[in-house]
Amino acid sequence: MKKNQPSKFDWYHNQWGKPTHDDRLLFILLTVGTFQAGLSWKAAAGKLDAFLRNFHNMDIQKVAAMMPDDVERILNDPEMIRNPRKINATIQNAQAILAVQKEYGSFSEYMWDFVGGVPHLNVYEEAYEVPNVTPLSKNVAKDMKKHGFTFVGPVVTYMFMKASGMIQDEVLNREG
Repeated sequence: MKKNQPSKFDWYHNQWGKPTHDDRLLFILLTVGTFQAGLSWKAAAGKLDAFLRNFHNMDIQKVAAMMPDDVERILNDPEMIRNPRKINATIQNAQAILAVQKEYGSFSEYMWDFVGGVPHLNVYEEAYEVPNVTPLSKNVAKDMKKHGFTFVGPVVTYMFMKASGMIQDEVLNREG
């Protein structure tokens, strides 16, 4: 990598945990969450270029309209995480976002309503206390599933909410 050339992980490091109300960016973060299941956020985030290329630059309407031949095309991309269930989940989640936008005005409004419109702060003494699931993420995941989302279990949902800044976990003792 050339000096001064951004790393493919720069967007991940620059975005993680920053509150966003942009539906497209929320869709991107949800997609990273979908694909990270069984991997890591960093590994899935490293595929951003492949996601953008294969999912119409993450245009929610275009992704929602994708067909089975699009899934086959994506499965043939060697740069992609080639899991047909996750690819189909991304399409289904785009369709769910469109439905949520009609009902709530935006995906952002729907999601941020779970935290009262402001980041939800959790404070922990030690890093080992930070959970990967909370009662909030369980409730949000359950509601998202009712709205047609898939691959949104409580762990993925918690990480998605942290990535998008809806949840902030603060650790007081960062030493030791």
